[in-house]
Amino acid sequence: MTPQLKDLQQSALKVISSSSSISSLDALRVTYLGRKGEINKLLEKLPTLAQDERGAYGTAVNSLKQDITKALNDRQQELSHSAIQQSASQTIDVTLPGLKPPIGHIHPLTQILGEITDAFERMGYEILEGNDIENDHYNFEVLNIPKHHPARDLQDTFWLTNGLLPRTHTSAMQVRVMETGKPPFRVCVPGWVYRQEREDATHAAYFHQVEAFAVGEHISFSDLKGTLYTLLKQLLGEETQLKFRASYFPYVEPCAEVSATCPHCKGKGCTVCSQSGWIEILGSGMIHPTVLKNANIDPQKYSGFAFAFGSTRLAMLKYKINDLRLLTNGNMRFLEQF
Repeated sequence: MTPQLKDLQQSALKVISSSSSISSLDALRVTYLGRKGEINKLLEKLPTLAQDERGAYGTAVNSLKQDITKALNDRQQELSHSAIQQSASQTIDVTLPGLKPPIGHIHPLTQILGEITDAFERMGYEILEGNDIENDHYNFEVLNIPKHHPARDLQDTFWLTNGLLPRTHTSAMQVRVMETGKPPFRVCVPGWVYRQEREDATHAAYFHQVEAFAVGEHISFSDLKGTLYTLLKQLLGEETQLKFRASYFPYVEPCAEVSATCPHCKGKGCTVCSQSGWIEILGSGMIHPTVLKNANIDPQKYSGFAFAFGSTRLAMLKYKINDLRLLTNGNMRFLEQF
């Protein structure tokens, strides 16, 4: 083989062995073995040679062609095998179990609210929602809290420029409901309320509250106690006991703050209840006659009771949540626990 053929052989085999794809290999096959490729160019020189040189030259060119063809075929086989292995490693095994999509979690406040409304519905209460934005008349005046009344300081709130305000309690629905019909009423009003509070682990500028009231003939404080026992035993457990302590709210008289035995220690004392065995749950009382009059209901014929509690507070108690802000900050790591 002449030096020219040897150089061509070496360069061809080198470039073929370094080829990294089938497409580049196909291009090399055309370059060397195509109709206008390097081998045919060499054969075109055959007629110009002397008669005694043609045999040896033709044999050398054919040998070169065979070497290049073999190199191309071997490299093609290597690349094809590598592609098959790579494809096999990336193939999805349909017999393996699939990846389960993440399952959502019901917010603890939504859970406790569902339990609360279910309990009220079993007692025959109607579930209503009120306006988040209220006026002074329904939020304060008709609830026996006139302007400059000290009780307004306890519900310091935000005011809008048009004189309306985000409601400070769901009690604002009491007179609105009673104005629309005649007793008897049994109504539960869940919803968000808003107060100007400095936020910390136990206080928030907005929180979820549930108001409940009943109006009819011959309703007494014993009906209130029976309702609260029925409700809180369903929510906190059958062992729950209640303690009533005299208090003051302008829209109920007589008034009582209600504490329940701690559902975690069953009244023995623990860190949740500060070792007292009791946890304050809600405020309650008999609806003030003035409130009934403001709703055009005769207080001589009808009476009623009302109570309200924070469902956020109840969720914290039931699920041992130590910071109120966890319920509203959207922390997914926290919510995924429920």
